[in-house]
Amino acid sequence: MNSPRPLLDESPTTPGRPAQDFDFATIPVISDPLSFSTMQVDNSFSIEPSVNAPSRRSIQSRGSGGNHIREVSFGDLGSKQVRHASRGNDSEIFSASQAQKEIEDEDARFVYINDVARSNERFEFAGNSIRTAKYSFITFLPKNIFEQFHRVAYIYFLIICILNQLPQLAVFGRGASVLPLAFVLAVTAIKDAYEDWRRHKADKIENNRFASVWVDNQFQQKKWKDIKVGEVIKVHANETLPCDIVLLSTSDPTGVVYVQTINLDGESNLKTRYAKQETLSNKEQFIGLVKCEQPNRNIYGFQATMEIEGKRLSLGPSNIILRGCELKNTSWAIGVVVYAGCETKAMLNNSGAPSKRSRLETRMNFEILILSSFLAILCTIVATCAGVWLRLNNDKLDSIVFYHKKNYSKPRVDNYKFYGLGLEIFFTFLMAIIVFQIMIPISLYISMELVRVGQASFMVHDTQMYDEASNAAFQCRALNINEDLGQIKYVFSDKTGTLTENKMEFRNASIWGVDYSNQKADSSNKQAGHFVEEYGVVFRPKMKVATDPELLRLLKSGKDTEEGRRVHDFFTALSACNTIVPLVLDTSNPNEKLIDYQGESPDEQALVYAAAAYGYMLMERTSGHIVINVQGERQRLNVLGLHEFDSDRKRMSVILRFPDKSVRVFVKGADTSMLNVIDKSLNTNIIRETERHLHAYSSLGLRTLVIGVRDLSASEFEQWHPSFEAASTALLGRAAKLRKVANNVENYVCILGASAIEDKLQKGVPEAIESLRVAGIRVWVLTGDKQETAISIGYSSKLLTNKMTHIIINSNSKDSCKKCLKDAITLLKKRNNTAHHDQEDGVTSAALIIDGSSLVYILDSELEEELFELASQCSVVLCCRVAPFQKAGIVALVKNMTSDMTLAIGDGANDVSMIQMADVGVGISGQEGRQAVMASDFAMGQFRFIVPLLLAHGHWNYQRMGYMILYNFYRNAVFVLVLFWYTLYTCFTLSTAINEWSSMLYSIIYTAVPTTVVAIMDKDLCRRTLLRHPQLYGAGHREECYNKTLFWFTMMDTLWQSIVIFFIPLLTYWKTDIDGPGLGDLWTIACCIVVNLHLAMDVVQWNWITHAAIWGSIFATWICVMVMDAVPSLAGYWAFFMVIKKVSFWLCLLAIIVASLVPRLVVKVLCQLYYPSDVQISREVEKFGNRTSGEELEMNNMDHSQRCFGGGIGGIDDTGYYY
Repeated sequence: MNSPRPLLDESPTTPGRPAQDFDFATIPVISDPLSFSTMQVDNSFSIEPSVNAPSRRSIQSRGSGGNHIREVSFGDLGSKQVRHASRGNDSEIFSASQAQKEIEDEDARFVYINDVARSNERFEFAGNSIRTAKYSFITFLPKNIFEQFHRVAYIYFLIICILNQLPQLAVFGRGASVLPLAFVLAVTAIKDAYEDWRRHKADKIENNRFASVWVDNQFQQKKWKDIKVGEVIKVHANETLPCDIVLLSTSDPTGVVYVQTINLDGESNLKTRYAKQETLSNKEQFIGLVKCEQPNRNIYGFQATMEIEGKRLSLGPSNIILRGCELKNTSWAIGVVVYAGCETKAMLNNSGAPSKRSRLETRMNFEILILSSFLAILCTIVATCAGVWLRLNNDKLDSIVFYHKKNYSKPRVDNYKFYGLGLEIFFTFLMAIIVFQIMIPISLYISMELVRVGQASFMVHDTQMYDEASNAAFQCRALNINEDLGQIKYVFSDKTGTLTENKMEFRNASIWGVDYSNQKADSSNKQAGHFVEEYGVVFRPKMKVATDPELLRLLKSGKDTEEGRRVHDFFTALSACNTIVPLVLDTSNPNEKLIDYQGESPDEQALVYAAAAYGYMLMERTSGHIVINVQGERQRLNVLGLHEFDSDRKRMSVILRFPDKSVRVFVKGADTSMLNVIDKSLNTNIIRETERHLHAYSSLGLRTLVIGVRDLSASEFEQWHPSFEAASTALLGRAAKLRKVANNVENYVCILGASAIEDKLQKGVPEAIESLRVAGIRVWVLTGDKQETAISIGYSSKLLTNKMTHIIINSNSKDSCKKCLKDAITLLKKRNNTAHHDQEDGVTSAALIIDGSSLVYILDSELEEELFELASQCSVVLCCRVAPFQKAGIVALVKNMTSDMTLAIGDGANDVSMIQMADVGVGISGQEGRQAVMASDFAMGQFRFIVPLLLAHGHWNYQRMGYMILYNFYRNAVFVLVLFWYTLYTCFTLSTAINEWSSMLYSIIYTAVPTTVVAIMDKDLCRRTLLRHPQLYGAGHREECYNKTLFWFTMMDTLWQSIVIFFIPLLTYWKTDIDGPGLGDLWTIACCIVVNLHLAMDVVQWNWITHAAIWGSIFATWICVMVMDAVPSLAGYWAFFMVIKKVSFWLCLLAIIVASLVPRLVVKVLCQLYYPSDVQISREVEKFGNRTSGEELEMNNMDHSQRCFGGGIGGIDDTGYYY
């Protein structure tokens, strides 16, 4: 694929550039990142001392203060053919074959310019009205209910409601049985309706904006929603495109236009688009035909032809502007609408990230299945016992008063609600399901949603995750996986823009074999900055760059020497060989202007600013010429051709005609690509020195670029120019033809030198990676950088340490990869066995470093298991030169091989596939646009924020949600078991002593609020403790807060509490005048008090909201029971007031509380005394600090001198955490 920008040593994509629709057959992977290495060894590895620069294919041991680095390299050397990740297909052939396909008529869209009727004659194209809302007024209710019933639990409760409406099964009142499900559905529907109303409002505003449309030989204002395919529209500066248009004319005489795609892909840099020269002159007459491809999602590709005035022109991505782009630095542009409304590329891409479910919610289904089985067992027991009882009492059924087999209310005696033994057993089973329905907690789902919203609010308002530099607050874009943040085991991170700032700074230059290092940079010159004066106005670059004084002196000495001429050519290449657009900005001083260099690549911007600092200031750029101010002299250079970067060549070139009529080709690109086209028969010493400097720059973590030049003779130019023109206007195979022409001219290049750009680490990255490592989280870095650069960044970020053994794998065949993996695994096993016997402190850690060419043969093959086995034995994995789909493949590999949770973090469009593949995706709001953010589950401004996100919020979210799920199971099971015990004493007739409304309100009003509040606000440990001791994060890895053991212990406790709650009142009021409703009210009150006190026992951090929720729920239960018993029409009228007057009622209540909760309290005390967890130890340290007498508390070598105190709601605690 072609790209509108060059590459700076990144493969196969470059930060700052939107990700393309990569195909497996079109993504190249470098097979030999160090093509300038001259060392040749066989495929085996050897051991040799480290004397000179480290060999990448040897075991090395470097001593430094007692620390040793061992590098074990496996791979192939020698001349290698560039491989492509195509599973055997060559990408160039693939691309060419794709481009050679002409659009068939049946697959094409015919757009007649300025002829709407004819354009829509064959097919009625979509109008420009858009709709992002999901519902309409008519479809909301059925569609929303249909979507909600995708939850199986809702279907279960719907069946319960339906069964309860049948006369034979009516246990509860028909209205009471519908209430819980109706409440949950209504709350969710209201939330969905509000969100959709906001979408409707935004759609209305968007559709009613105005645009200039060519009507009756003039441009008239027309609403966006009324624009149709085929119409001609005019867009002015700073206006947004209402649809996808093919450019016809612009205010620039050369047809160039500048657009900003921030609304499309989030990138703020300007991009260039062009109108065909044949359409520029027809500014008042728009007649022609555009034959284009059908609407598709590829925002980086466009294939079409245009027929105008008898000519057939080819159109490509540079000739179309998409909906949502903004016109910049151009007065106006005119184009014809080819895609409108929902068919525009922006709308076709308007889809969110794939839906993800949290690990807890997924595992919760198993426990729900267990509870469902338990429910079925209870119902079976009741139905079976009822059948036995009916069989044993068959002769007495006519006379038993309470059973009512016969209906004596009429003169004719009939059977009353008796359908025979078989049906009675079946109906009893169904009635039991209705009575015990709350065993499956329907309120749990809505509680989980509310808790996640509350947790997300705390994360969003956390000031310690707010990036002041970019004004980026934390974003929670997916509410359903908050708790997964507490169980992450693998973190997959991009490098550029994620670990680094992606703010490029020119650091070093190697020109004609001489290294001009930034160590000699003149900081005072950077403060002053270079400027030029033209027409009485001073122009200064917006960004200042430190300069080398020696290099400045050499430039001022002129071009009399060979070295001086090469330095001049070097900076001419930096200022000319790019796609940068200079914008002039006003300042407070009218006689002074700033030049802002805008482009798609921050690398290019850094190079152009560097050239300007040395006196080569780019002043003007059009499609036909550029103007450079060279040391105060204004030079106009004609641009004869520009070969843009593509992923196969990995370089770009520009052909310029100088004022002396000479024609020269300036080329720049990745060293692996450029060193193959350099004329090595000339200046051998210069090439060798440049290679040495490149290696040194890469070792420092700098991004390198090689610069070259070639003079074109008249005959060579005459040969190139027609070929270039023919390829540029080719209707078929244009990309392949342009690539071929570029390859022909980019040969025998004279090397000028190399540049080095620094992409600094973000603040706090080393500390963040160290914290993740201590927390037991494995960090894998997946980058497109070359190996030396990635390793250098690994050291500076503390990802790699001096005590690690480096396992380096670089191979160019499947057999070689297999052998390398096998040898590496064997080597590590031997080392670990030796270390186990020789060292007391355990095994020295290892780091696996592997390149993308090796991954081509490993991913999607039987070698995946061997790679994972090797990676599992390494504490660090560093993947270099990887393509976007390979990043996703590595994440998928880990997900398939292990059940551990994965998190992917990145900032660029090339990280989207990785982010969406991981269990949790995090986007960085960085310099590369917002595509990663838009595809992520969470977004933040800096990598270091991942530490509080995981170690603090992740820990809290997991702990709270795990506890809430188990508590909901316990709370509902207690109530159901009380109902079950009562059934055993009523001849299994399923009559209930508890009021039917209390049964329905139990899990909605009586007990729902406290658990929701606690799950949102409680904190088992303060932030300072969690961040100070990252190993506490291991509680999530060990599943301490939610596991099968906890579930079964909770169920055992539930069984005991239900027995106490039921049998103490039963035995107390046995053979008394207290009837069933009175006992039912006592059981209701006892259940509510016990479960709320059970919750209160587990609350760690109390505040007024927690107090209000727990004690308020108990008070609300009393009020509701009294109100219901005061209504004469309801069963059990005045029963509660009869029982409450007795002293035995209060004694019974006290006995229930003590007997239910004391065993639990004793078990908790014993566990914390003799088997304390890390969290419990840390909590005790928080409370008592160093005031404890006697033995000093220890937990993983933690320092216990730090105390933490929790604050109240709506305040800030001593950790600076807002809540």
